[in-house]
Parts: sequence; structure tokens; C-alpha cells
Amino acid sequence: MFGIGTQELIIILVIALLIFGPKKLPELARSTGKAINEFRKASAGIIDEEEEKKEKEKEEKKEEAVAKSEAKKEEEKVEKIKVKE
Repeated sequence: MFGIGTQELIIILVIALLIFGPKKLPELARSTGKAINEFRKASAGIIDEEEEKKEKEKEEKKEEAVAKSEAKKEEEKVEKIKVKE
């Protein structure tokens, strides 16, 4: 956890208690927790959007490939008909 040991964490908490006081510290911790939670939700949303974009791109590529193969088949049919004539 960022290379912070137990002793360092206790020192940080004591300093925070001295600076903010016992009444303000729980409120500060709650707001920090909410901010972290909102950040996680937002980053998860961005990741989901990127995955959806990638999936759409893959589907579009598949559709293009299918369209190209169908066009080739049509061309081959036309050539066979021309050869027969």
C-alpha cells in the first residue's frame, strides 16, 4: 500500500486528528470515501464505454468482410454466366 507501514499510518492518523479535531475527522473520512467511490464508478463507466466501442468496431469489420465476400460471389456468378455465353 504505497510502501506505508503500520507505524507511518498511525503517525499520519495522529497528525490528521490534531489538525482537524475529533469532530471533523469522521466527516472528512466519509467525504473522502464518497469521492473515491464516485471516482471508481466513473472509471468503470469509461472502461465499459471503451469495451463497447471495441465490440462495435469488431462487428463492423465482420459485416464489411461478409459484404465483400458476398460481392465476390456475385462477381463470380456473373463471370460464369459470361463464360457460358
